[in-house]
Amino acid sequence: MVTMKILYSHRTRSADGQHVHISELTNALSARGHEIIMAGPASSAHNKIGKHQQTAKQGLKDWIPAPLYEAAEFGYSLPAYGRIKKLATAHTPDVLYERYNLFFHAGMWLKKRLGLPMLLEVNAPLVEERAAHSNLALNGFAHRSERSIWRAADKVLAVTDVLAEHVIEAGVSPEKIDVIHNGVSDDFLAPHCGQGIRLKYGLDDKLVLGFTGFMRSWHGVDRAIRFLAQSDRKDLHLFLVGDGPAKDELQELATELGVMAQVTFAGTIGRDTLPDYIAAFDIALQPAVVSYASPLKLFEYMALGKPVVAPSSANIKEILTQGEDGILFDKSDENAFDHALKSLVENQELRKRLGAAARDSLLRQGLTWHENARRVEGHAETLLELRA
Repeated sequence: MVTMKILYSHRTRSADGQHVHISELTNALSARGHEIIMAGPASSAHNKIGKHQQTAKQGLKDWIPAPLYEAAEFGYSLPAYGRIKKLATAHTPDVLYERYNLFFHAGMWLKKRLGLPMLLEVNAPLVEERAAHSNLALNGFAHRSERSIWRAADKVLAVTDVLAEHVIEAGVSPEKIDVIHNGVSDDFLAPHCGQGIRLKYGLDDKLVLGFTGFMRSWHGVDRAIRFLAQSDRKDLHLFLVGDGPAKDELQELATELGVMAQVTFAGTIGRDTLPDYIAAFDIALQPAVVSYASPLKLFEYMALGKPVVAPSSANIKEILTQGEDGILFDKSDENAFDHALKSLVENQELRKRLGAAARDSLLRQGLTWHENARRVEGHAETLLELRA
């Protein structure tokens, strides 16, 4: 192993899964002896799970015309380039690692100027995502921006095979792409007892259906509330860890259906306590998923040996196999989630078997941040050898 200086460039301020990915991967690389030079905005993250933060950037989007805002995003690349070039001059890094963001060209400019080998982590096809959810204005410019950044990298690290196909369609050679899913840290692999959490929230005699993270309407948590209302099992309890814009809607639905007493909203928690909360689950829920995503909660559920209910979408099937290490349901069938969840609620032995198999599967596939860091390291070493 060659010890390297890695310049890590990003444009992330959030406290959500993006922050987790950045901190976990860089910590794992540091643990392997590499020097990480961080180049990004001052983080507003406070390491809380399921907490939504209204950033200044989000506030500006409310009143600046979309074309002007998107032009400003591109303009941000100029001062960012100045900052990372200054860091590169001061620290002489061996490689550049960048977390892809739309309109963010600072890294590719630095690569071209200094000849640094560039690894690009891609977590989403942001043109498609923003066109669908944010009324993207400069569509043509956005497409050119995305393609140029993806093509500039020496190695593109996509988080799912589904996402890798998007990158290939943009003109990147498959040989330049590797898929590195999200993972878990050692904290989630260590033994954890959820009994204290169960006692704290009055769940000791309950069969706990658990969900972690930010709650939006598309996450499908309402399905679990409707399941409670239809079930005659009064020992069932839905335990929601996190917050989000869908919380009020979920509370109203639970009240309307008469099951509010069977739902607990734990709110935002410190990430260091998250494993104990998941350990309190009997069944872990992933009711919906973005088609190209690599959901952090899925790996964290698996690490703690929890049986998972998740959609049978292509990206989930990259990780789980129906009936072997999870219960997967057809998202196009409106009754499939209920049937999948019911199969676990009614079968304790199935829960135990699938939970144990999920953890074994995660370890067998190497879905850990330590393994991800090792693979990043290998790609960086290869690029350095090719340049030599």
